[in-house]
Amino acid sequence: MVFPTDENVMVGLERADDAGVYKVSDDLALIQTVDFFTPIVDDPYGFGQIAAANALSDVYAMGGTPKTAMNLVAFPVKEMDLSVLREIIQGGLDKLTEAGVVLLGGHSVEDKELKYGLSVTGFVHPRRVLTKKNLRPGDRLVLTKPLGTGIVNTAIKAGLASPELTDRVTRLMAMLNRRAADTMVRFDVGACTDVTGFGLLGHLAEMVCGSGVGVRIFSGQLPMIGEALDFASMGLIPAGAYKNREFRESMVTVADTVSRSVQDVLFDPQTSGGLLIGVRGDQADELVTALNDAGVDDVAQIGEVSNGPEERIWVA
Repeated sequence: MVFPTDENVMVGLERADDAGVYKVSDDLALIQTVDFFTPIVDDPYGFGQIAAANALSDVYAMGGTPKTAMNLVAFPVKEMDLSVLREIIQGGLDKLTEAGVVLLGGHSVEDKELKYGLSVTGFVHPRRVLTKKNLRPGDRLVLTKPLGTGIVNTAIKAGLASPELTDRVTRLMAMLNRRAADTMVRFDVGACTDVTGFGLLGHLAEMVCGSGVGVRIFSGQLPMIGEALDFASMGLIPAGAYKNREFRESMVTVADTVSRSVQDVLFDPQTSGGLLIGVRGDQADELVTALNDAGVDDVAQIGEVSNGPEERIWVA
């Protein structure tokens, strides 16, 4: 299959990344992304917020600032009251307002299955674009949100999560990565991605492939939702976690001391997860402090990048 090309495409289909980037001038590039999915929580307003935060996150991960958005809606008008759709849209609008993003329009279709999301356009200086493929030996890895939302969402669907946990995880997924993105650009960051459907190790594998470097993850330093470990030990694992493990386990070596529940969380598909940042090693502590000061409470250093073994992930 042959795709159209253009000399101004900085990041396109030739490599897997969080968004596409098109150079407009020496001082401006556009970041473009799109994301939508079915509800993962019962509350329509919360679902709208989560979907919007998730779509905006790709722009933040590329080092950019989101500016405009378009709604994408699939709605079962014959089975569901329009008040549900209004709540979803309101949740998305409120999250866009928080991000300083303008909604320009959108498109809706009738569908048997409810879906919502956005296409988002952002700005970035061409020399400040962050991609997945620039991890450097000596970099430290910093993660800005705790893991385990996929497992907790599975528990929610099974009716096993408390209202308090459901509310906490909904707020976590609806949290913008804006503060984290605004903070990290002040540091020597080589690579960045956001942790979503492929799980932490799946997205880290994308960063490692073709990089010529290896990565060591310190499982004891990982920020996790405590209840996710409990649910994982009960076997409440989303199907996506098994697929993520099957796809990437050949690249991953896990120490015998790392429990199966922790491994499940590492492969757990996240929704609107945190930023995974590769920052120069001697700036990592300062970055974590700055993120804490900016209100990013669950941030942690979780690993380091080395010269080898190439394209391998070690979990200790």
